Amino acid sequence: MMDPKQKKKKGKPIEIELKEDEASGTYSNLVMITHSPSEFIFDFISMMPGVPKAKVVKRMILTPDHAKRLANALNDNLRKYEGEHGQIQSKEKFDMPFNYRGPKPEA
Repeated sequence: MMDPKQKKKKGKPIEIELKEDEASGTYSNLVMITHSPSEFIFDFISMMPGVPKAKVVKRMILTPDHAKRLANALNDNLRKYEGEHGQIQSKEKFDMPFNYRGPKPEA
């Protein structure tokens, strides 16, 4: 028998709307992350080869709890992806000078 404290609350399903202008997504090949005691700020940036200026294409602000859940979900999905497609090869160090006018990056 399941402990009543472990039962998940069952409510009405949430309907999620995906607006047409967001449906195609936004390309980003760099993310700058900063935080304060109350929020995490993710600046998604698009950098193009040979172009000296990059743009923040999307900024997302999350609570610390939501940032933690996002990190867990991302790690879970990376494990699943690598299980299906093999290990993702990435450079250990990203060496590029930045002149970033947003919050000071932490990661």
